[in-house]
Amino acid sequence: MCHYHFKDGSECPHDDEGKGLCFWHDPTIDKSGMDLKDQLEALARDGQILEGFQLARANLEGINLVRHGDKRGYSLARADLYRANLRGAHLFKLDLSEASLMKADCREANLHFCNLGDTNLLGARFENAKIENVPWGALLLHEKMGYDALKAKRKKEALDYFEQAEEICRHLRKVCEFEGLFELSGAFFYKEMIMRRLQMPRYSFPRFISALVDMFCGYGEKPSRVIVFSLSFVVVCACLYFLMGIGAGDELLKFRFTQDLPTNVMTFFKTLYFSVVTFTTLGYGDIVPIGPSKVLAAIEAFTGSFTLALFVVVFVKKMTR
Repeated sequence: MCHYHFKDGSECPHDDEGKGLCFWHDPTIDKSGMDLKDQLEALARDGQILEGFQLARANLEGINLVRHGDKRGYSLARADLYRANLRGAHLFKLDLSEASLMKADCREANLHFCNLGDTNLLGARFENAKIENVPWGALLLHEKMGYDALKAKRKKEALDYFEQAEEICRHLRKVCEFEGLFELSGAFFYKEMIMRRLQMPRYSFPRFISALVDMFCGYGEKPSRVIVFSLSFVVVCACLYFLMGIGAGDELLKFRFTQDLPTNVMTFFKTLYFSVVTFTTLGYGDIVPIGPSKVLAAIEAFTGSFTLALFVVVFVKKMTR
């Protein structure tokens, strides 16, 4: 019996021919160019577990591993498909979690609902592949390894992983753009930019600017962040006006302990109104800043004009895809 153990602890039922590992699980057997398509399809149809198969450089072009009539697909979890030829393969709902597709040729393959969580995607080619509805996982494998290395203070190793993750995201972004999957393309672009930022020196100016752009608009992919920032900034400025005071004719609008609660509440809403018209640069003139609040009003007006322009750019970018 093969000495390979599956995730559930059971052993592989294949004959190891006295070598300890069977043909399918032995990484020392060179499968370069071997046409294993028919054999692998037969094993899958017979209900054999394909987990952990060592298929580096194998020729699996056009293989059909679709489990018809079953909600769950076949599993090639933890399999090694390094440089394997999977061009035109039918892999609908195939479980490839924790597998290696490093430098594999997946062009024109059907990967609908294929589980690629924690899969090594470095150098894999996905041109013209069907990758809609693929569970990529919250983090790509190289993202996760980069963060783990960073936590362990292995900085050089973390930078290598972040660089590789950026490369993976860039390739997937381009593939998605070509196929018209713009939402998915945007998601990979966002990850790509984060990975690029994490490679910059920690306290450098470019990294600060990159983080600022992320905070404001998610690199143009998250217009909701512009809205949240705008509303938050307006409310914060209103609170500062409420404390510093602004003028409405001969009246000073300011928080006072001597005023009753309803009066202070009405005063706050007037400062909130002033903050809104200042942020949007409307400037009706019925309420004006006085004293220190003039500096705050100038800052808010400048920030508001910039933020509103940024929102238009981000919104148009999302809507024109």
